[in-house]
Order: sequence, then C-alpha cells, then structure tokens
Amino acid sequence: MGLTLPLATLEVVMLAGVRIAAFLVVAPPFSHRAIPGQVKAMLAVGLGLLAAPRAAEAAGPTLGTSIASGTAQFVGDVLLQALIGLALGFLVLLVFSAVQAAGNLIDLFGGFQLAQAFDPMSMTNGAQFAKLYQLTAIVLLFASDAYQVVIGGLVRSFDALPLGTPLDLTVMGETLVGGLTDMFLASLQVAGPLIAVLFLADVGLGLLTRVAPALNAFALGFPLKILLTLGLGVTAYLALPTVIAALTDTAVSQVGQVAR
Repeated sequence: MGLTLPLATLEVVMLAGVRIAAFLVVAPPFSHRAIPGQVKAMLAVGLGLLAAPRAAEAAGPTLGTSIASGTAQFVGDVLLQALIGLALGFLVLLVFSAVQAAGNLIDLFGGFQLAQAFDPMSMTNGAQFAKLYQLTAIVLLFASDAYQVVIGGLVRSFDALPLGTPLDLTVMGETLVGGLTDMFLASLQVAGPLIAVLFLADVGLGLLTRVAPALNAFALGFPLKILLTLGLGVTAYLALPTVIAALTDTAVSQVGQVAR
C-alpha cells in the first residue's frame, strides 16, 4: 500500500507552518514561556494545516516550484517565511508592549521602580505594576478570545502576502515607526492621569517644604505617593479590558497593513 502526497500541498503546509511558528515565538500571548514549546509546535502544525487551503489558493500556480527547483530554493523560501512570521509577530509584540510600558511609568513615578526584578517567564525587567499589567493583559487575551482575532489576522496575511512573495521592507519600516509612536501614546493614555496626580503631589510637597522647611515634607513623599498609586491605580487597572480590545484591533490592522 503506497501513500502519495502532492508536492504542492506538502510545500504549502510546510511554508505556512514555518510562518505561523515564527509568529507564535514572538507574538503575545503565545510568546510567554509558560506555554511549552511542544504546545507551540503542535499549534503551528495544526494552524498550518488549516491555513494551507487558503494559502494555496492565494499563492496560485507557484506552489511546488521551490522543492522541485532544489534544496537551496526551498531553504530560501523557508527563511523568507520565518522572516515574515517574525516581523508580523514583532508588530503584535510592539503593540501590546504599551501595557507593560504603562505599568513601568506607574512604577517609576509611584516609587516602586526600586523593587524591580527580572522575570524569566517573560524575559523582561519590571516592578509590581509592570508585571501586574503584563500578566493581566495575557489573561485578558485568553479570556476574551482576543487571541483568536490575532490568529485570524495572521491567517488573513496569506491573502495579502502570499507564499513566495517577499516582504516590503519600506512598508515594514514605516509600520514599525508608527507602531512605536502608538505604543508610547497608548502607554501615556493608560498611565497619564495617575502620573499627573503623582506629579502634582510632588509639587505640593515642594511648596509645603518652602512654606515650612522644618516640617520635612519630603519624608512623607514615599508613603503618600504609594498610597495615591495604590488608590488611584485601580482606575487605570479597571480600564485594561477596553485597552486590550483596542490594542487587539490595532495589532490586527498593522499586520494587515504590512501584508499589503
């Protein structure tokens, strides 16, 4: 009994799986080290099989040519798909980094930055609010099914950027610059009100010190700022579901923009 596999189908499954695997390595929430590598590999193979018909239809008659042309051509196509997957995943990572950046700003102005530590699970440095915001974002991505929207955007990239089509580095560079700007803007929108309150608290303590130098008002600075951060930080934390929904739409639109 013999088993015959079409060359074009085998090639598209392999190339689609490589793009998806590279994307899952970088893009949140799948990039978190709490998800085992075996799970990511099985997910990439499963999604590659599901996306193969769509990718085959988008690629057209060029399928099967890289394997038939030789090992060098096929390896080049594999590296190209890995590069595209990493680029698209990095765009998603850049968008969702706004949540951690907002937590870092709160830690900096609230006085928690002195307690920062390295997190081996996410491979990042951060204090309490940065870790809290990052873990909450991961939980919300899974709980709200936003990860399905991200995967859907990745699958649609096979229509806009078919297999065998090179990545436009000019468009990629412009999207990266715009994504970096949007990341800083989103982080300021999340943490901005609390930062303004903490800044006004520092100004008030400074004026109090000028009026009554013997009072040593700055000795009250740390407990006061910690109290304000814990009290008012709840407002920014409650806004995270809406922020995650908006960031998901932004990430999917940027992936589609690069893949045009």
